[in-house]
Amino acid sequence: MKKIVLFASGSGSNVENIVNFFQKNSSVEITAVFTNNPKAFVIERCAKLNIRCQVFSRKDFRENLSVLEELKAIKPDLIVLAGFLWLIPAEYVQAFPNKIINIHPALLPKYGGKGMYGQHVHEAVVDNQESESGITIHYVNEHYDEGNIIRQEKCLVSNSDTADDVATKVHALEYEYFPIAIKDLLEL
Repeated sequence: MKKIVLFASGSGSNVENIVNFFQKNSSVEITAVFTNNPKAFVIERCAKLNIRCQVFSRKDFRENLSVLEELKAIKPDLIVLAGFLWLIPAEYVQAFPNKIINIHPALLPKYGGKGMYGQHVHEAVVDNQESESGITIHYVNEHYDEGNIIRQEKCLVSNSDTADDVATKVHALEYEYFPIAIKDLLEL
């Protein structure tokens, strides 16, 4: 049985998509979802999906490292950041080398780094009149969006596209390819 732990900060739409993708796969268990946001909608999604969701504080994550200790106890095969906005401390990366992955809503190395998430990314793509955007699934290291790339998928951006249009196209790529990339990594 392969164990996945998910981290999210917001609505949890990618979490729900991943859970649904693996729901009928008896060799994969979504062990838990961790969130740093006590008001995140992902908490409600987890309740409906019957998945354990744990809220944690900055202190639990960075100072006393209680979240890291819980992860070590779970022994996940993969830790998936699905809309998680905090930088992962070095202690986590060292404890789980090449076992923490993230999805970014752009074609890295463009539009990555601190503050480049969600709508901020799509607005930058439109403002810079890019002809394409997409998603990057990558390993996590101690820096925002700088880990080795696992997979990228592209979508075209037209001159008439708004940031919302780009977001819609990018979300479709996330929902289609993120679970597949996770599955592929678990089968390695």
